[in-house]
Amino acid sequence: MINILTVYGQLLIKALGQTLLLALLGLFFACILGIIFGIMSVLKSKVCRVIQQVFVDIIRGVPMIVLAFFIYFGVPYAFNNLLGVRMVLTALQAGTIALALNCGAYMSEIIRAGIQSVDVGQMEAARSLGLSYWRSMYRVVMPQAIRTMIPTIINQFIITLKDTSILSVIGFPELVNTAKTVVANTMDSFSVWAIVGVMYLIVITTLSKVAKALERRLSYDRKK
Repeated sequence: MINILTVYGQLLIKALGQTLLLALLGLFFACILGIIFGIMSVLKSKVCRVIQQVFVDIIRGVPMIVLAFFIYFGVPYAFNNLLGVRMVLTALQAGTIALALNCGAYMSEIIRAGIQSVDVGQMEAARSLGLSYWRSMYRVVMPQAIRTMIPTIINQFIITLKDTSILSVIGFPELVNTAKTVVANTMDSFSVWAIVGVMYLIVITTLSKVAKALERRLSYDRKK
């Protein structure tokens, strides 16, 4: 195991960095999708609510690995052969899109729940002061909703971080894919996967502790 760390440690650390980069990119775009569809879910427009529900149902109903294959292989095929437009997606681009869609569906539900957790009187009070609906949402409702959503968003980031391992199937050089290469070179699957497991454990445990600390802090602030 020491020999593997000496020879391949830097490579595995670089792969962990790629994993974190992919997870952060996926979460960033997922937050954008989550805000859009989360707000759509609380609007009075039935069309907006239906669109949000269809998006959530479709993405949740498709396994992550199928979504990754569809985006990496299926979408370029459709553009190249059906539309006559040349399109090539890198593994990073396809992985980011797949993670963003998958995580975005869950983020929209997190944001919906966060908005609905704010007392409806807050919106009514803001509107009575002459603020528009969107200004009331931006200035009054969302700041309060975000406080309750932060721990859940961190937990969703942890789930997204774990999901990056699935994207090894499209060749992205994240931690699991790199570990497979190291195993093939060393023929020591026990040591390599033990090292990878510890690396994931350190990162995920740290994030979990941060989420719990924030949750306790926010709970304390609400009681004050």
